[in-house]
Amino acid sequence: MTSLADIRERDADRDESAVLSLLQGGGVAARDFDVPAGRGAAKQLDLALVLHALSDPVRLGIVAQLADGAEHACGDLEVPVTKSTSSHHFRVLREAGVITTRAEGKARLNRLCHAELEQQFPGLIEAVLEAAARTA
Repeated sequence: MTSLADIRERDADRDESAVLSLLQGGGVAARDFDVPAGRGAAKQLDLALVLHALSDPVRLGIVAQLADGAEHACGDLEVPVTKSTSSHHFRVLREAGVITTRAEGKARLNRLCHAELEQQFPGLIEAVLEAAARTA
């Protein structure tokens, strides 16, 4: 089971690599930011982290908006909280492996990791989104 401390440590190492790459003039590729879950070697998702990420109404709203399969910039999504709070919600979803974020210029494009979630937890996303739509 992956702990939040392990995820934060991994992300800190990745951020340090990106900064070093910039300083050495090598530029920064999108892969230097958030490595999408399920790309390359299969990533094992933690059910507890996924369920925690989906337990908040704001995060559930973000996931519902990303369920169309397209990439969306953070600012294009309707999030009923402040910018700093929405950043927290995006981070929780990323760390749980529910979404991926890639950099394109100044924009950060988000995508739901539907295939990866469906592979490890069949029917989970559909069930959660259906339940959320019924209660909305």
